[in-house]
Amino acid sequence: MPLALLALAVGAFGIGTNEFLIMGLLPDIATDMSVSIPTAGLLISGYALGVAVGAPIIIAMTMRVSRKHVLLGLLGLFMIGNAVGAIAPNYSLLMTGRIISALCHGAFFGIGSVVAASLVAPTKQASAVAMMFSGLTIANVVGVPLGTWLGQVASWRVAFWAVTGLGVIGFIIVAALLPNSPADPDASLRQELAAFRRPQVWLALAMTTLGFSGLFASYSYVTPMMTDITGYAAGSVMWLLVLFGCGFVVGNSLGGRAANRNAMATILVLFTALTVVLATFTFTAHYKPLAAVWLFLLGAIVFGTVPPLQTRVMQEAPGAGTLASAANIAGFNLGNAIGAWAGGLAISGGLAYNHTNWVGALLSGGGLVLAVITALTSRRGKPDSCDPTASGEGGPSVALSARS
Repeated sequence: MPLALLALAVGAFGIGTNEFLIMGLLPDIATDMSVSIPTAGLLISGYALGVAVGAPIIIAMTMRVSRKHVLLGLLGLFMIGNAVGAIAPNYSLLMTGRIISALCHGAFFGIGSVVAASLVAPTKQASAVAMMFSGLTIANVVGVPLGTWLGQVASWRVAFWAVTGLGVIGFIIVAALLPNSPADPDASLRQELAAFRRPQVWLALAMTTLGFSGLFASYSYVTPMMTDITGYAAGSVMWLLVLFGCGFVVGNSLGGRAANRNAMATILVLFTALTVVLATFTFTAHYKPLAAVWLFLLGAIVFGTVPPLQTRVMQEAPGAGTLASAANIAGFNLGNAIGAWAGGLAISGGLAYNHTNWVGALLSGGGLVLAVITALTSRRGKPDSCDPTASGEGGPSVALSARS
């Protein structure tokens, strides 16, 4: 794999730590800001909506700018947002900081996915995307647990400053390792938007959004679930997040390899498994050993879907992968917002924290239904999956224009 993929992974590490750290610190932030946990959970939804709105707008505004320069600018925005959050004296300014840092997220992963795929052969593109996302998975093994620990022993504000420092490191490494290719003078927003006339693109985005929302209905409230329902001590949450993050790493690697062979089949299998695991987590959350195992399984399954989902939408938008890729990242985070909101609604309605899991199962089950519809309605006559020039759901080629 090219060294430039490491640069993208490092940037993804900082952004991933920022996104998921809030889950481990939710009770601390709620107490400090004098709000309820469901209200604090809206910081997750606000971040996700910032990603969903910011991704397509930033992509549209920067289409003719060097991809490296855009990525560096996005990391700068990430640092500003985290700094605002760290000094926020009230909930409103904290939400503002979260939204500012969120604006960079979708565009970074959207552009980064296209750049990563353009650096390797067609048969390795899903693995290249998975390599970039490995920074996000490692964030859940190292960054999020350490940030949670730091927030608990010092303060959540100190944890936010630490994440700002990760942004600085990411900026330096991307500047040093990513090739400085000129912008594409022929880049056309109209051409990119034309891909959205295809129903399969919208189906791909919809199954990403609904399928992924199931995770965040559960994971957004994992800390109070593990302490209040399962009975773990607050100090154990860090290690549970490490276990969850290990599942991310395993799932991302296996999902990328499987997606190289057949992205759609991988999505169908994993969405089925995700729905089952979430449904049964409602009951296994009462038992410490089972809850730990289910957290690992949840992380592995849900992040196994990321490479095939990202690859799928780029396959369905040949020649216009940048905006479609960013839109799919927006879909992941719109699912984040929907899931966190739905889980919070269940808690506010008087249900226990473990009941957010069956809410998640219903949402992911909806994503599975969309995946089945997608598979059944895919256009016929696509090249065989072993053909390296294929661009259908079985083939590995993403058919991207390399505008890095």
